[in-house]
Order: sequence, then C-alpha cells, then structure tokens
Amino acid sequence: MSTDIARWKTLKSDIVFDHKWYTLRRDHVELPTGQVLDDYFVSVRRNVALTFAVTDDNHVLLVRQYKHAAGEILIELPGGVIDEGEKLPIEAAKRELLEETGYAPESIELLLEVMDNPTKDTNRIYFFLARNAHQVAGQDLDETENIEVLRVPLAEVEGMVLGGQIRVAGSVALCLLALRKLQG
Repeated sequence: MSTDIARWKTLKSDIVFDHKWYTLRRDHVELPTGQVLDDYFVSVRRNVALTFAVTDDNHVLLVRQYKHAAGEILIELPGGVIDEGEKLPIEAAKRELLEETGYAPESIELLLEVMDNPTKDTNRIYFFLARNAHQVAGQDLDETENIEVLRVPLAEVEGMVLGGQIRVAGSVALCLLALRKLQG
C-alpha cells in the first residue's frame, strides 16, 4: 500500500543556542495533518568526513580515543568536522587523516554520503576510502585530543566490527561498506 508523504511546513525558526561547536534551533512546524508543533528542536551540526584508510602493506588505520559524551575509550575510523574554509569534503578527509594519524593516501574516493540522525540533526557524513596510505608526518592533534593510532590487518577489521570492538555507528557502517568495495 502506498501513501503520499508530504514535507512539514516550517512556520518559524529561532536559534535558541549558538556556539561554535553546537547550535540548537527551535522550529515551529505544521504537519500535513494540520497539527502545529511549536517546539521541534533541531541540532544544527557541521558535516563530517570519515575515512577508511588502507596502507600500502594492507593495514587499516583506526584511532583509539576517549569520547566524553559516551564516557568511554572507543576505536573508530579517523575523521572529523568539515571546517568552514574547506569547499570539498575530500579536503577535510585528507586533513583529518593526516592530523590524526600522520598518514596520507595515494588515492581517495567518496563511497557514500549519509545522514547520521535526520530526525534531529542537520549534518551529513561523507564516507571515503583511501588507498596506499603511508606515513608522511607525526600526528598534529588539538590540545583536547589524545589519539592512539592502530594499524590493524585488513583481514581482521570485519571481526572487530562483528565482535563489537568497533561500535561507533559511522565507523561500523563505513568499515562494512569499504570492505565490500575492496572485495568487489
């Protein structure tokens, strides 16, 4: 059975909190049924680039770091927000990979653009596959970052995902997507 799905109509939007790292917007919306909501909150977030980087000797670069909101030390793929001056997500992917790991790839390609939480967040995540990455520098971390670089054999990554060692949603999705791409 097919039904028509209509967009909500935005009647008014107000920024209720604005900070360089987080902006919260309150929307007043009218649903297709005519119902009006005056308190639909949306997190206005920067877009993110995430990279599955394979080294020239078939290892995948992962990063291990403390994530405060989760209160845990987690393993994930290198990545971060796309800075305002970066016109293309690929620029951010290369920069974040270099800053967090000290590695640069010979080639890098966009695999997919996804939405993390489209119910409440505005941002998109750009998934990249980088090949033949090699170390060209040391890490260049922000003062708040303490990142351990892990070089994991390519053949072990799927087991880390399925075994729950990699549990950050974007990293899980990109690992499985990149592994599939590399097998095909």
